[in-house]
Amino acid sequence: MNIIAVIDDGGGLMFNRRRQSQDRILRERILRLSDGARLWMNAYTRKQFDDIDPVRVSVDEDFLQKAADGDYCFVENVPVLPVLDRVERLFLFRWNRAYPSDLKFDLDLSAPGWNLLETDEFPGYSHEKITEEVYVREA
Repeated sequence: MNIIAVIDDGGGLMFNRRRQSQDRILRERILRLSDGARLWMNAYTRKQFDDIDPVRVSVDEDFLQKAADGDYCFVENVPVLPVLDRVERLFLFRWNRAYPSDLKFDLDLSAPGWNLLETDEFPGYSHEKITEEVYVREA
């Protein structure tokens, strides 16, 4: 499976049980990235995609366990470490800002086993610059 996550400069995902931020251009990019594959998320994350055809996304609270090889999983408020052995690729979007956070992304990408494949920067709607990093697992 492919993991999609959005973090701040400190690795934060959420603050006070709320997403730190959201961006409509980033959502469009996530939909293009996962086009042709299944995009999984939980009900909390689905709220960001209310205007998207329900056929386009699969919603389940156990989505990380149900996702198959090649599927995409957008995580905002769940740990990824329990399914680490199934992660093929990681798409990490960085806000390039520091927000308060009480839930952090739980993968250490500086640890052996991860290779940064590519980096891209693009302007968001609410963020001047969003950085996309694509990581792959070492074979």
